[in-house]
Amino acid sequence: MSEPTRLCALVELPDGAAERFDVDGHRLCVVRLGESVYVIGDRCSHADVSLSEGEIEDCTIECPKHGSAFDLRTGAALSLPAVRPVPTYRSTVVDGDVLVELHDPAEVTSAGAS
Repeated sequence: MSEPTRLCALVELPDGAAERFDVDGHRLCVVRLGESVYVIGDRCSHADVSLSEGEIEDCTIECPKHGSAFDLRTGAALSLPAVRPVPTYRSTVVDGDVLVELHDPAEVTSAGAS
């Protein structure tokens, strides 16, 4: 795994909302909930729709097209029509900067947020 990549300053992320970042071929959905940051793949596993345009509730994000919900911690699909998870990426906040560990989408990782 490579060195973590800086996405932005924590204060640049609106609390309770999602932002899209395109980094080194990865399309990322980044969600800040208080001091925690969650990073998942930005494509719904059911349809090629941007999850960063969806609504956040608790620790889930809902796809704006068909309403599938995904767990921000694990990437698991929580409701139909999606049945496959989306990739997750470990994120950290260091000195006020949001860092993400990028990996090949085929790799299976557990989501991390701090």
